[in-house]
Amino acid sequence: MQFTSGRNTATTLGLLAILLWGTVVGLIRGVSENFGPIGGAALIYTVGSLFLVLLLGFPKLRSFPRSYLIVGSILFVAYEICLSLSLGFAANRGQAIELGIVNYLWPCFTVILAMVINGQRAGVMVVPGILLSVCGIVWVVGGPGGLSIERTTANVLSNPLSYGLAFSGAIIWAVYCNVTKRFADGKNGVALFFMLTAAVLWIKYFLSAEPALAFAAPATLELCVTGGAMAAGYAFWNVGILRGNLTLLATASYFTPVFSTFFAAVWLSTPLTMSFWQGVAMVTAGSLLCWAATRGRPARDG
Repeated sequence: MQFTSGRNTATTLGLLAILLWGTVVGLIRGVSENFGPIGGAALIYTVGSLFLVLLLGFPKLRSFPRSYLIVGSILFVAYEICLSLSLGFAANRGQAIELGIVNYLWPCFTVILAMVINGQRAGVMVVPGILLSVCGIVWVVGGPGGLSIERTTANVLSNPLSYGLAFSGAIIWAVYCNVTKRFADGKNGVALFFMLTAAVLWIKYFLSAEPALAFAAPATLELCVTGGAMAAGYAFWNVGILRGNLTLLATASYFTPVFSTFFAAVWLSTPLTMSFWQGVAMVTAGSLLCWAATRGRPARDG
C-alpha cells in the first residue's frame, strides 16, 4: 500500500503517529500480562510485521545500503527488545508507566550524541534541558514526595533488570537516530527490522521457561490493536516527516510522554500521583529545551 497525500494530510498522519506511539506503553504492558513478557513481545512484533507489510509492502533488501541494513538492524532490534521486555518484566503496572518515562530520556541523549557524533551545534539552553530531563526521571522514579536520590536508588534496585533495559533502550535509540541518519540514504527499513525483532524474540521465547501461549478473545484483540498501533505509527510517521510540516511534528512529538502517561494510566487503571505528573512535565520540558537549543543550528562540517 502506497500513501499519496498533500502536506496537510501528511502532517495529520504524522500527528496520528505520535498519538499511536503514545499508546504503546499501556498496550505492551497489557499484552505482556496476557501472554507473558517474552511471548507477548514476540507476538506483538509478529503482528506488527504483518501490518507493516500491508502498509509499506515487503522490504526490498537490494535497495538498502548495506551499512544501514547491518547497523540499523542491530540497533533497532536491540531497542525494541529493551523497550518491550522492560515493560513486560515490570513488577506492576505503576512501575511499567515509570519505565515508559525512563525510555523518554532518548530525546536528550539524541541531542548529546548528535553533538558528539554529527558535530551538531547547540545553544547554552541544552545544558538546563538535559538537567531538567534527568531531574524529571529522578522525580518520577523517586515516587510520592518528589526528588529523592535515596528513594530513586531503592526503586531501581528493586527491579534492576527492567530499569536497566529501559535506560539502555533510551541510549540505543539515541544512537540509532544519529547513526542511521548517515547510512539510511532516505530508505525506511522498519518492516524488515520488525521481522528481525520478532525472530529474535521467538528464539528467546522457545529457549525460556515461559508457559504455552493461550489465546482468549479479549487478549487476542488487544494484541492485534497493539501490533497495529505500533506498525501504523511507524508507517504514518514516515509519511509525515517526508511530506508534512516537520517543525510542527517535531514539536508535537516531545509531548508524547504526557499523552503516553495519560493513556497508560487510563488503560491500565492505575492512578498516578501529582509528583509523578510533575516529573513527566519536567522530562517533557527538558526535551523541548534540548530541541530548541539545536533548532536552526547546522552541524559543523567534517
